[in-house]
Amino acid sequence: MHPRHHAAYKWWALSCTSMGMLLAATNSGTLIIALPDLERSLHTSLLALVWVILAYLIAATVLVLTAGRLSDLFGRKRAYVGGFLVFAAASLGAGFAGDGTVLILWRVLQGIGSAFLFANSAALVTDAFPHRQLGLAMGANTMVAAIGLVLGPVLGGALVEISWHWVFWFNVPLALAGAAWGAIILRELAKPDLVRGYDVLGSSAFVVGLTGLVLAISRGGLDGWHGPLVVGGFAAAVVLLPAFVAIERRSRAPMLDLSIFRNRLFAAASAAAFINGLARFALMFLFVFYFQGPEGDSPITAGIKLIPLALGMLVASPIAGAYADRHGSRALAAIGMLVTAAGLAAMTTLQVGTPYWQAAVWLALVGAGSGMFNSPNTAAMMGVVPANRRGIAAGARTLLQNTGAVISIAFVLAVVTAAVPRPTLFAIFSGLAHGLTLHQLDPFIANMHVALWSLAATSVLGAVVCLLRGRHVAIADDAPNAEGDAGIALRPVGNVEGDASRPPIAVRA
Repeated sequence: MHPRHHAAYKWWALSCTSMGMLLAATNSGTLIIALPDLERSLHTSLLALVWVILAYLIAATVLVLTAGRLSDLFGRKRAYVGGFLVFAAASLGAGFAGDGTVLILWRVLQGIGSAFLFANSAALVTDAFPHRQLGLAMGANTMVAAIGLVLGPVLGGALVEISWHWVFWFNVPLALAGAAWGAIILRELAKPDLVRGYDVLGSSAFVVGLTGLVLAISRGGLDGWHGPLVVGGFAAAVVLLPAFVAIERRSRAPMLDLSIFRNRLFAAASAAAFINGLARFALMFLFVFYFQGPEGDSPITAGIKLIPLALGMLVASPIAGAYADRHGSRALAAIGMLVTAAGLAAMTTLQVGTPYWQAAVWLALVGAGSGMFNSPNTAAMMGVVPANRRGIAAGARTLLQNTGAVISIAFVLAVVTAAVPRPTLFAIFSGLAHGLTLHQLDPFIANMHVALWSLAATSVLGAVVCLLRGRHVAIADDAPNAEGDAGIALRPVGNVEGDASRPPIAVRA
């Protein structure tokens, strides 16, 4: 019997990928809650502080497609375990960083490790689970990530009380345990891509072009849009990203198989993933400074106050995944985006001194909306991709979501820092705003509301994109595929490709 069909294996594989999700989510929460303390301890500028976050995201974003291609060529298990090991080494080094620049370099290495984790997690789950249970599996992964988001800020607040170094060092045993567990449990269910070779030219154009784009957006939002680095970054993106598309169209072994975007469901779900990252990622970043700045909370108190955001996701994710397996993902993903938009819009009522229960309700609502969107949308994307292209598909999903996240942070910071005096900004972002008057804090709060309205409008746009998927049919294939498993492919209604002798079975998408 093929390993995929051992009933227990899929759950063991899910436990491995869940460890990766737990590591990434917990690390994100602990670091964000520690940012004000990092600024005070390392005497960094606001720009360097933001780049502690952005350097990681940019590295993960520009390398995730490369990681997906390498895993399709040489094996997902090997790439996934290697990602854990790189992440462990980088976390150890980050804890010893003596200044902001060195810390940023270690964060780049962490991003490289996470690229291999992100590019393979969804692909490993999709390999192991039958299509009818894929939404449940993705929901479980998202639920674990939500647990990490619950633990992360609280753990970060507690670790900061000891020393900021432990915000990084705690990752080391967790990452080593993940590497050992993956080495023992995981199996290579998908054969390596039959088309060998590596697209050096396309990869180079992509890495340089996308790095220029995210560098220009993130730096321009903080330092202005006329600097040479910003202009040069946009110029590189304008020239090299279209060149990358042209190269991929003609490459014998492309890094990104553009044909996967011909599927309407995959293309629309990919766009929705980008918009979701754009609309939601900066929220925790923003509220850490709201709680530790104008509200004057300690790190551990701020971490506890962020728990409702993750609890909403924790409750909604598995329910949404199971529902999507039975009834389809299109409407559910759109509703999730609208729920997120409602929560973001409601947050514009928050002021200095607003009772916490109001913030808790809106955070929980945004978390629930995100949980309703993420697992059905991911399952829909991964379920329509051939087995030997799932590494690339998972990489494309992470690339789009992370690009949205980078733009989200850059945009929110550009908005909230506009027309706010530098001394006030320093006090807020270093957690020392308790001595400021309401008059001094008013510009920050007003700008925060503008940012939240913008994120809410972006979520509404995401709901519209979710509805553009259209209806689909499933074509069951009982014959073994190239990997020896039975597969299910989804095609749009009216698609003339495929085997006409097999009657389509209508399903909701």
